[in-house]
Amino acid sequence: MFSDDTRKKLENIVQGILIKGEEDHCTAARNFLCAGFSTSTTVKRDFEGQLVIKEEQADRLREYATANQLWIDDLPSEDQFLARGGESRVFLDKDQKHVLKVNDAVYYATWLEYLNSLVLHNFIFPDTVYSFIGFAEIASVLHAVVRQPFIIADGQADLQDIREFLQFNGFENTRRQDYFNREYGLILEDMHDENVILRSDKLFFIDTVFYIDLRLG
Repeated sequence: MFSDDTRKKLENIVQGILIKGEEDHCTAARNFLCAGFSTSTTVKRDFEGQLVIKEEQADRLREYATANQLWIDDLPSEDQFLARGGESRVFLDKDQKHVLKVNDAVYYATWLEYLNSLVLHNFIFPDTVYSFIGFAEIASVLHAVVRQPFIIADGQADLQDIREFLQFNGFENTRRQDYFNREYGLILEDMHDENVILRSDKLFFIDTVFYIDLRLG
């Protein structure tokens, strides 16, 4: 179950309020966009309608990256490539203890929703926290670069165990491997055994996609 501190931070994310007391780049970039854009709670149904806003946010993030020296020029080489997971290309970091994910936020209607999803993941699944490294421009498309612990499975996660874990934390199964947290209006999709790793009898959530939709709450 969530601590009182986590509950307050989740409320702030959903309501589009600045998160104070966190100094990581991911939260800082999210707060930066929150200062100029509202957090939409229905964008999962309106991707096309948000394209102009998404591009405007991308331009603002380009300015933010320049001002804060967050441009990444030395992207991972192809010999570090591990997999392509939906919106991300995944590379083994040089320390071989982390992976680097290069993400164009294509699953999200806006960049703010992508950053909200990262921050939500970090608060709810701290064992696989995303560290925000910076931004890269690839073929004139903005990408985010994040680092995450590299978890090697020693077994296959059981879908029932995933379901029970998420239900304990307030997420009800809606269909297949999709979940919804009614208290905060959080949609969590595709929690199957490729996005959740089993190691030492513990579940590690390595690839999550959160959406906010208060209309379902």
